[in-house]
Amino acid sequence: MNKNFCGKNFYHSPPSRAGKPWGKKDLMKTAALGVSFVFLTGCFGGFKSLKVVDLTDTRVGDLSLTKKVTGKREFLLFSTTKTGVFLEGNIQGIITDYQGNPIEGVTVKVMPDTGRSKTGETASDAFAGVEENVGAAINLSFAPGISDSMGLFKIRFSLPLVDKEVDVRGKLVYNPGWDQARLNLGKAYEPQMKDSPFRLYYSMKTGFLAFAEGVRKAIVQPVGEGQGKLKVLPGSAAPQTLTPAVEPATGQPPAAGAPDKAEEDLFKGFDFGQ
Repeated sequence: MNKNFCGKNFYHSPPSRAGKPWGKKDLMKTAALGVSFVFLTGCFGGFKSLKVVDLTDTRVGDLSLTKKVTGKREFLLFSTTKTGVFLEGNIQGIITDYQGNPIEGVTVKVMPDTGRSKTGETASDAFAGVEENVGAAINLSFAPGISDSMGLFKIRFSLPLVDKEVDVRGKLVYNPGWDQARLNLGKAYEPQMKDSPFRLYYSMKTGFLAFAEGVRKAIVQPVGEGQGKLKVLPGSAAPQTLTPAVEPATGQPPAAGAPDKAEEDLFKGFDFGQ
């Protein structure tokens, strides 16, 4: 195509490849690659801000939204990666003994609910809408938490958003395997509450964040003055703290008031008029 511009003739031809004009198939590939590049650039862009209306009383914290590769999209001439939005954060709590002292080294893990929901779908089927092919894998990721020297534990999670929402049910299991550890090691921390159900919900549209841990139990013990009054109230008392017996070290003098066996044997053989 010739055009006259400022007294000069210009000839415009389609872009060539090694001296050969591009065909229709080449142009389609170029356009498809351009679209996929724009798609990938938008998918891996970061989130500037995370809207959160926290109703968990800091039970859930360190929230962030990330995008991860969840599979592939197969097209006629090419394939692109499939991504999904994930909510990441921590479920935290504190482990103490009956006196309120922090306990270190207690494990807390999450067991997601795999039962059927109200719609009849399983929990794994509810998140299947994020993927488009069988090879893509979506997991409800919960890393076990271990209490530190202050008794604080944090369970790291990474959960996919479906329809811009996260709605996960499950239960928190406190120090799983404590009975086996007691048999093998002779000692373990037995949890007062073995497990508790929970529900974690987040809406990306409204920022609503909620964490419910089922019905909480309040434990009491009977107290009173006199053995007769205590027998009237049913229930058992809290376990008593065991105080280890301390034996005197070898070489230390006996305590004051203790009988001297050597002196007793010394005068035992004499008969004073008896």
